[in-house]
Amino acid sequence: MEVFKKRYRNLAKELQEPGLPINAVRSDIKEAENASNAGFRNYDPGPIDFLRRCDTAEQGLEIIEYLENRGEIDKEYADKLRFQLIRDGIRSFGSKKESDYYEKNRF
Repeated sequence: MEVFKKRYRNLAKELQEPGLPINAVRSDIKEAENASNAGFRNYDPGPIDFLRRCDTAEQGLEIIEYLENRGEIDKEYADKLRFQLIRDGIRSFGSKKESDYYEKNRF
C-alpha cells in the first residue's frame, strides 16, 4: 500500500476521501434520458418527476396508485416504483423538486 501511495499520491488521497453520495436511482432508461434534457423544452414530466415533489412515502404511494389507475404507467412499472419507494425511500428518486423547480432550472 505504501508503494501505491508513493507512486499514485493523488489517487490514493482521492480513494481515502469520502466521495459524493448517489442519492437517486433511475431504473428506466427513457426516464433518465428525459431527465437529462436541458431547458425542459417540450419536456413531459414523468412518474419520477411527480414522485420528486413528494415529502413522504405515503404521498409517493398515492402518486403511483393514481398514475396506475389512470393507465399512465403499467402494473409492472408501478410495482417497481413501489418496491424502490419502500426499500429506499422517497428521496431515492432524487432530491425534492420545489414548486419553482422548472422555472429556476430551465437553462
